[in-house]
Amino acid sequence: MTPKHPLVLFDGVCNLCNSSVNFIIKRDKKAVFRFVPSQSEMGKRLIDKYFKDFDLQTVVLIDDARAYTKSDAFLRIMNQLGGFWKTFVLLKIIPRPIRDFFYDLIAGNRYRIFGKKDSCMIPSPEVKNRFITE
Repeated sequence: MTPKHPLVLFDGVCNLCNSSVNFIIKRDKKAVFRFVPSQSEMGKRLIDKYFKDFDLQTVVLIDDARAYTKSDAFLRIMNQLGGFWKTFVLLKIIPRPIRDFFYDLIAGNRYRIFGKKDSCMIPSPEVKNRFITE
């Protein structure tokens, strides 16, 4: 089960996470990324494959059979979007524990700040083929 496209696992009921997915879709002109809600059957299988313990408070990027989380996942996604977004890779000069501290601060409060839905987002027909759930 090695995907040919980079996969973004996200919390499907989180408003911030859904907004992030929409942000990526809008800027991913070559439609490289595929999206998997962590709560879906495929999400659960991928989590079991790549993690012993998994905390839903992180985005996951699976690319080239490796899983990246937190700020590393964010920076790799921005880099692959290209253009201006590649400049975010400069944040790698900040040590990962510091980057992840700020990531965790936002992720730990995302429901309180941004809210959540009762169920996973339903993609529009135009991008439905980029979402994998089973």
